[in-house]
Amino acid sequence: MNPALNWLGQAVLYGGFAVALGVFSRWPVYHPVPEGMAQIKVSFAHHGARLAPCRPYTPEEQAKLPPNMRKAEKCERERSPVSIEVDIDGKTVLARTSPPSGLSRDGASTLYQRMNVPAGQHQIAVRFKDDQKAEGYTSELKETITLQPAQVLVIDYSPDKGGIVLQ
Repeated sequence: MNPALNWLGQAVLYGGFAVALGVFSRWPVYHPVPEGMAQIKVSFAHHGARLAPCRPYTPEEQAKLPPNMRKAEKCERERSPVSIEVDIDGKTVLARTSPPSGLSRDGASTLYQRMNVPAGQHQIAVRFKDDQKAEGYTSELKETITLQPAQVLVIDYSPDKGGIVLQ
């Protein structure tokens, strides 16, 4: 076969591939948030409180343990589930309880939820509970915020930052 035809065939195929790649990289246009809307994301990974308090080992229990495994306290592993409620403009839009992860139910409770809301001013109330023995919620936040179109507001929980965080 003629080498010029081989080169021409390759050029046509590579050119067609480049055109297809260019077209599909720009079309259809993707909009992560619908026009005129904002997005609220609730996202956290948090260890709930221990279900049982730590207690000191007795001398007999200490003696039964190998020397490299001896510690001052014995702590049960299981943790409380974590509950969160989010109200927007007085209406509850999210009410979830996230169980602790892990085979021993000793890992972090996680949650990720997205909600689209109209842009503008909103009253947001967030209630968080990470100790099932506690009466009521362990942390609460009420705030009035103004969301711009296509803005993303993240609701997180960080004990280092004082509890519920809006960012």
